[in-house]
Amino acid sequence: MIVIGSDHGGYKLKEEIKRYFDEKEIKYIDKGTFSEESVDYPEIAKAVAKEVSEKRADTGILICRSGIGMSICANKFKGVRCAPCYEEQTAKFARMHNNVNILALGADYISTNDAICIVRQFLATEFEGGRHTARVELINEIERENMK
Repeated sequence: MIVIGSDHGGYKLKEEIKRYFDEKEIKYIDKGTFSEESVDYPEIAKAVAKEVSEKRADTGILICRSGIGMSICANKFKGVRCAPCYEEQTAKFARMHNNVNILALGADYISTNDAICIVRQFLATEFEGGRHTARVELINEIERENMK
């Protein structure tokens, strides 16, 4: 299951990604926002990150104008590794090497077509494991030590 959310700046792009999901029969949960009316992006990031953190969703997608604010907020949740990605390669390596479970997109910096390619790459890429497993575990250890 994928959980998706955006603020007002990412609303139009979110709707295009949802249209892609519907065409491909990919299941998702939409946590808002549901219009271009101004909202506080941390509330949306919280709703999406909570679904991933509590394992009600496997992956998430957050969209705001830059992807940065959303990723900062999402990374405050245990078990969440969120990365802003602006092209397919960063999405691929975020998954392969860092086991990222939430993708953040910046609607002001990518086209709809590019966003769908990034999402497709993100969802198609598996964690590589191997030498990266120990590094991700170090991230998890730091999280356990500092998020009490």
